Amino acid sequence: MRRPSPRLCAAAAATAALLAGPLIAPAPAVAAAPVGAPASDRADRADRSAGDILDRLLAVPGMRLIEEKPAEDHRFFVLAYTQPTDHGDPGSGTFEQRLTVLHRGTDRPTVYSTSGYDLPADPEPSRSEPTRIADANQVSLEYRYFGESVPDTGTDWSALNTGQAAADQHRLFTALEPLYPEEWIATGGSKGGMTAVFYERLYPGDMDGVVAYVAPNDADRPGDTAYERMLQRVGPRECREALKAVQAETLERREAMVERYEEYAEEHDSTFTIMGSAEKALEAVVLDLPWGFWQYGDAENCASVPSTDVSDDELWTWLHEAYGFAFFTDQVLGRYSPYYYQAGTELGDPRPRAPHLRHLLRYPDLDARDHVPAEVEMGPFDPALTEGTDRWVRKRAENMLFVYGENDPWSAERFRPGRRTEDSHLFEAPGANHYASITSLTAQDEAAATAAVLRYAGVDEEADGGAIAPYDAELDGRGERERTEEEVLPTSLPRL
Repeated sequence: MRRPSPRLCAAAAATAALLAGPLIAPAPAVAAAPVGAPASDRADRADRSAGDILDRLLAVPGMRLIEEKPAEDHRFFVLAYTQPTDHGDPGSGTFEQRLTVLHRGTDRPTVYSTSGYDLPADPEPSRSEPTRIADANQVSLEYRYFGESVPDTGTDWSALNTGQAAADQHRLFTALEPLYPEEWIATGGSKGGMTAVFYERLYPGDMDGVVAYVAPNDADRPGDTAYERMLQRVGPRECREALKAVQAETLERREAMVERYEEYAEEHDSTFTIMGSAEKALEAVVLDLPWGFWQYGDAENCASVPSTDVSDDELWTWLHEAYGFAFFTDQVLGRYSPYYYQAGTELGDPRPRAPHLRHLLRYPDLDARDHVPAEVEMGPFDPALTEGTDRWVRKRAENMLFVYGENDPWSAERFRPGRRTEDSHLFEAPGANHYASITSLTAQDEAAATAAVLRYAGVDEEADGGAIAPYDAELDGRGERERTEEEVLPTSLPRL
């Protein structure tokens, strides 16, 4: 079990209708801004002198200001937008979905960014790589059922699915597009990259392009061993063997390690209700170790892997530094249980085998269900979303750019635009992990990818001076904020 990590037109409706289960062809259930004209007509009808941008944002029905914060050469707003719980059922109730807007100008393109998870509790101005490349506005949306954007459905999470989430994105875009009439690009990393791809598939006329980073393509294919093969070849052989030895040694010292885990939980006022016990959580850490090691590390970290004759304290300390034990406590895992719900029902739940641990495991069948509260009902996995989207990208992708890391386990399963798709590309960053970016590509590929982003954004390189904004440490730093120990994510959560 790996740790996470056109408007409503006939074409979109037909696409959604092909998908089984919870995917829907949604219609707005609460007031929203009128659907605008096609993208080619946006600039012609834009009234850019219609007043202060905040006033215009708050004139959108259902929009509420939470806070405005200072941002160099920009304006930055933290907002809440009223969404229907179920876009297909007007009587289902509503909830507020958090978003941020980094405003550069109504004459600039806009990047629609999602992590597929929550926004920081106290968002600060930041911009994604495509936002900097295009010197664009940025709208960042919190995913439903994460953070503060949680519908009041109790333990019924049936409204947590890609169809509803894509409808959230579409409805907000429809409301904001009249304010930002230039080109729009969807982007995201890992689960956020998947989110951008699914949105494009379900609403292929909303965005003018997609830039997806390290987006797993967990299509359900019989006999698929891509993730296993990745872990069998990544990095030096001696490093892979050392990690296997540490996994086995940790389980050989199960009693001592569980005792330390329980002491750790007590010290941090943490519990194991979701996982069931510290022992079960320990096995989850051990099973994830190689994946997490390579997801955000590299061969330079191999020297830190301890030998099997270290003390219990030394082994515990290294595991905590290399992976982290906070995640599998309720206090952190509960924040990400919605991901596991989706992984187990529609996104895919990659579980590479660990035959070298078979004789040591007491919970050999850990999967997504073990990371979701027991009172939440989960249906069986439905492959319609992943299988259908995989085919769609290969055959019908248009203006879609994919960036993967050579050594990133999540990049083992990739979206691959076919040769006959339009202006769509796949790039691999050599030696890169889950932090792969356009700037980590080879010089030739970086130039090609940058040019594609500018094309999608409608930016004339010559007329606009290349439109690449200068690097700003506050806006472009990788981390959105510093996290406390309890908030540190496990290295194998599918998140950029």
